[in-house]
Amino acid sequence: MTELTPVDWEQARTLAYRAGLSSRTGTESVPLAEADGRALAAPLRALTDLPAFPTSSIDGWAVRGAGPWRQVGRVLAGGTPPPLAEDGTCVEIATGAMVPDGAAALIRVEESKTDSDGLVSGEPRPAAEWRLPGEEAARGEELLPAGTAVDPAVIGMAATCGYEALEVRVEPRAALLVFGDELLTAGPPGHGRVRDSLGPQVPGWLRRYGATVDSVTGPVKDTLDAHLDALRTALETADLVCTTGGTMRGPVDHLHPALAELGADYIVNTVAVRPGFPMLLARIPGADGRPRFLAGLPGNPQSAVIALVTLVAPLLAGLRGRPRPPLTEVEVTAPVPGRGAFTHLALATLDATGRAAAPAGHVGSAMLRGLANSHGFAVVRPGSQAVAGDLVPFLSLPLIPGER
Repeated sequence: MTELTPVDWEQARTLAYRAGLSSRTGTESVPLAEADGRALAAPLRALTDLPAFPTSSIDGWAVRGAGPWRQVGRVLAGGTPPPLAEDGTCVEIATGAMVPDGAAALIRVEESKTDSDGLVSGEPRPAAEWRLPGEEAARGEELLPAGTAVDPAVIGMAATCGYEALEVRVEPRAALLVFGDELLTAGPPGHGRVRDSLGPQVPGWLRRYGATVDSVTGPVKDTLDAHLDALRTALETADLVCTTGGTMRGPVDHLHPALAELGADYIVNTVAVRPGFPMLLARIPGADGRPRFLAGLPGNPQSAVIALVTLVAPLLAGLRGRPRPPLTEVEVTAPVPGRGAFTHLALATLDATGRAAAPAGHVGSAMLRGLANSHGFAVVRPGSQAVAGDLVPFLSLPLIPGER
């Protein structure tokens, strides 16, 4: 397995995304009620003209010929009316009802009168007040492309078209392995040991990026055999295995030797970004011929999250056939230093408009306080710095469920 030198941050995101796209997950059909949050595996097409028949936009009268008109029936939503066959006749019609053949115009009920003989009079508005077949979409027309995120609005559109189920991408399955004998899984830190904060939080990030988390294992003992056993077990079911710690080459860092033993090849081996160095993304051959992936996250908590947004988020987007997480643009309200030849991802909080970002405090690579108070990262390119008022790219952290 050939080592790679640190790559540019944006290039690393691109490499991860392309790797995911090249190994996209399969597809499955799920009922509409279960499709929320998934990604379309095929374009959503209209199964019929929308609307499928001329549809009244008002409560009122459908009339034929010159008035006044003699009422010959009533049309409610859900019925199929007979044609209006004679001039001077009308039918009462409800919003959403099918306009009968032969009708020349619709008149609003509030703009009509009915005399003592039951004759209806009134003036239709200049613009027709019914929806024509195919006005919204023609049968077979593509409404949404493959890869679109399914939300309640998409589900509603699919139901309107007549779908009962949607073809969606299978959600990638992920597993997390926590490395480090020094980690505690309960109680406060002390006596040379620290509390594991990545085991509890990484699954939440993975779910927000669209993965199903099968297992969290650890702390895994700091031996090569223990690493290999844990990796082989996780790879039996997971499309992606994330590990925490062990990305350096210290005396108890066994990740690189384990990857070599598994026949992996690096997609990215370290990224020119601060915080976040070092991180890696590797491809591991699967017994079924389909590759699996391993994302090596640094052990420092903020660095691990930066590895997630840099490598894991675009990889999962590719596996799901979704667009890569976009960068927006914000105005920084205070200086943000550069990091020399490295990209600087600076935690920041957005204002109410979402267009201005204030750099956060407590942003050391081992700290989580700044992360907990931030919306994402201001991106300062290599060889540059930002001063108050500068426009810089911004990479948002994934929203909590229910937010948009």
